[in-house]
Amino acid sequence: MTTIRLIDEALLAGVCEEARASPRQRKNYNFHFSNDDPAHRLLNAIEPGSYVMPHRHLAPAKDETILVLRGRLGVVVFDDDGVVVEAVVLEPSGRVCGIDIPHGVYHTVFACEPGTVMFEAKGGPFVPLTPDERAAWAPEEGSPEVAAYLGALLSRVRAGRATSELNETVV
Repeated sequence: MTTIRLIDEALLAGVCEEARASPRQRKNYNFHFSNDDPAHRLLNAIEPGSYVMPHRHLAPAKDETILVLRGRLGVVVFDDDGVVVEAVVLEPSGRVCGIDIPHGVYHTVFACEPGTVMFEAKGGPFVPLTPDERAAWAPEEGSPEVAAYLGALLSRVRAGRATSELNETVV
């Protein structure tokens, strides 16, 4: 018999502790057993300041579903030119607790508060992002522009502006 794994406060706290200790300020806890598995299910703990470069998954099997289990997660969706089309905060008990992102849609996520954990599900196998999947209009991870860019994104989701007011490129 395969062992069940409970998603409890001890697991969430442990993965958050690992994220805080990580240089990238995030940490995955995989429920799938191999990067080759056809379905990937994982916890992703992310701390404020961690930057996930805007990206998209081009493969049709790579639609992505995210549910927030702890903390507050900012999600920004862009058009192909980097114009924001949606900016929202996901919260476990908030107005919005999750999002389903179709393949081919540029997006990024970031923690709005310490101890944020999301559950993520998407098709496998794991394949590193290609240049066509990385947003050419966004700063690369580790570049000096990241802090200002991430700050602008955080301001955007905190402002809670309606989608119709967001149709502009983040500077």
